[in-house]
Amino acid sequence: MRFRLLRRNLLLLLGVIFVLVTLLFSTRVLVVSEDDARTGSSRNVDGNGNQGTNSCEIFNFGSVSELTQSVYSANYKQCVHNADRFPGEPQLVLVVQVHNRPEYLRLLIRSLEKAAEVHSFLLIFSHDYFSQEINTIVQGITFCKVLQIYFPFSTQLYPKEFPGQDPRDCPRDMSKDAARKTGCLNADHPDSYGHYREAFVTQTKHHWWWKLHFVWERVQAMQGYSGFAVFLEEDNYILPDFFHFYKLMIGFRKTSCPDCDMLALGNHNGVIDFTSMSDKVLTSGWMSTKHNIGMGISREVYYKLMGCSNEYCTYDDYNWDWTLQHLSGACISKPLKVLVAQGSRVLHTGDCGLHQKDNCRPEQASQKAAESLQKAKEGLYPPRLVLSRAEPVEHKAHMKNGGWGDVRDHALCNNYSKRL
Repeated sequence: MRFRLLRRNLLLLLGVIFVLVTLLFSTRVLVVSEDDARTGSSRNVDGNGNQGTNSCEIFNFGSVSELTQSVYSANYKQCVHNADRFPGEPQLVLVVQVHNRPEYLRLLIRSLEKAAEVHSFLLIFSHDYFSQEINTIVQGITFCKVLQIYFPFSTQLYPKEFPGQDPRDCPRDMSKDAARKTGCLNADHPDSYGHYREAFVTQTKHHWWWKLHFVWERVQAMQGYSGFAVFLEEDNYILPDFFHFYKLMIGFRKTSCPDCDMLALGNHNGVIDFTSMSDKVLTSGWMSTKHNIGMGISREVYYKLMGCSNEYCTYDDYNWDWTLQHLSGACISKPLKVLVAQGSRVLHTGDCGLHQKDNCRPEQASQKAAESLQKAKEGLYPPRLVLSRAEPVEHKAHMKNGGWGDVRDHALCNNYSKRL
């Protein structure tokens, strides 16, 4: 009797175990199937069977709300295009600030495609204007890893409210007394010259600071990266030996200038005397008018700048680079020292921008870039670098340009590190 009872209990226990195992197996199969389906739907297979990742970001340009959702989704997902083609850690990170000059952007990308060892780069494009045309241009890159990030406080996403231009904002040239009488929103906060904010003027400085935060703090592909991030703009053009020269600068800094904080792979002299200057570098204190092109920033310098976040965000100058010059020596106790390429590896092709919107001639820029490249050919790929001179490293005070007096700009700028 007792034996039959034990046998019945044993059979019941075995039955329960069988059911549980069956359920667990079925659930695992279901989960794996769903994961495979999701993975398959996020990949793009070309005619040769190669898988890419261009389809992982689906941007909806239908309305402002849909576009905003797309921006936040893309910043969260951070799909790295071509990651399967170019595995491993990047040897160089280039960060390109992009607005809305697609022809110049195409020209920059053509120059990048011709750069030596470009397959080892990670290109990060940071956008403050969103269009299908620009997305298509960037997602057409096949020669290295590419990540797109999107400035979530673009005026395009806030067409009738701050940080865009609110119709209740004070007109730029209205007097403070008149503004107070009309009751416009920012009547109490003109800039140092009595002018009220213009949204399109403030956007570049906002974007630059947000981008600096996001790249070093939030971009997953940058975690563990110990090199410099080199900052470019859409109307730049790099020479073919850009990476070769970058590596020479890194080596030179290590042996001959360990106190150099930043790199400047470009200057504003074009290819004048390029052959004789190709292997020359100099050291100097960082200056806005000279060292804001092809600028290399390390994680250590990023932390220094973040210590001056409030000073950056409240300094009444709408230019990010003039603000940076102010920080160097005013907030950062020791002025920033920069190692500068005298033979510029970055050319400036833009003939229009923030204040000059008409008569853009990208076809002439393309021709000029080709001519400059031809002139520079003989001086490319120098075997070593030579220090030509060491200029004083000191704080260079300047007169602030205004355009950044609104406390709303100050508050938004200061909150980027909290609201990424």
